[in-house]
Amino acid sequence: MAEQDTNPVFQIQRIYLKDMSLEQPNSPQILLEQQQPHVDINLGLSAEPVAEGIYEVCVTATVTTRVGERTLFLVEAKQAGIFEIRNVPQDQLQPIVGIACPQIVYPYLRATVSDVCTRAGFPPVLLAEVNFQAMYETQQQAQSAQPGGNGSGIITSA
Repeated sequence: MAEQDTNPVFQIQRIYLKDMSLEQPNSPQILLEQQQPHVDINLGLSAEPVAEGIYEVCVTATVTTRVGERTLFLVEAKQAGIFEIRNVPQDQLQPIVGIACPQIVYPYLRATVSDVCTRAGFPPVLLAEVNFQAMYETQQQAQSAQPGGNGSGIITSA
């Protein structure tokens, strides 16, 4: 029985849409514009412990579409997952939370953003694939470069 208690555990408890907003501040006049819109996409990642061995990982996308200086639409979606991670060496915990978990959550975020844009009457915005390992490694290097930084800790970025 004790052997089962020490086996590594990685389970998805739940994937859910934590927050969603859509704004069309210049509708309906801007919908008559014939110019090609400019699309700006920003991604954010956060993770925090919820309980012993339970972590919430959120991936946020903010999509701002403009025609000239005016906003056509703005979508912000925060997709989250709750993961059970137990009996994993401490040096492996951060890469699991910072790479594996976001890779699981991100496809749901991509689908949500695309669906909301379509339902709002616009062509779907297809978020590009993300290399969460490269994103994680870049953040770890940045943390290590900071005075007093050791490259550890729960991931948060905007």
